[in-house]
Amino acid sequence: MLIYHVTLPENWEYYKDRPSYQTESLQTEGFIHCSYEGQLETTLQRYYANAAQVVILTIETDKLFAKFVEEPSTNNEVFPHIYGRLNHNAIVSAELRDLKMGAAG
Repeated sequence: MLIYHVTLPENWEYYKDRPSYQTESLQTEGFIHCSYEGQLETTLQRYYANAAQVVILTIETDKLFAKFVEEPSTNNEVFPHIYGRLNHNAIVSAELRDLKMGAAG
């Protein structure tokens, strides 16, 4: 199954060549936030509205070393969470996406 994690380009740059990927939420909440494909646009609007660019990691859950859990989160909607560091071989792709296309500047 494919799930998606959104991060800022500088965070991805920092971790892309390290042994594994992690986020601040792993330290503060115990897991890495992810979305299903149908939740991706809402996640971008809700949490990244002020970002010019993001990196969307496509993750294959069958390749995860860490525990994968589907659980209620925002508005009781079920989201995928990764309880541990994200091993790079589970990342299928890393897509840089411009969110401010057409904005002046």
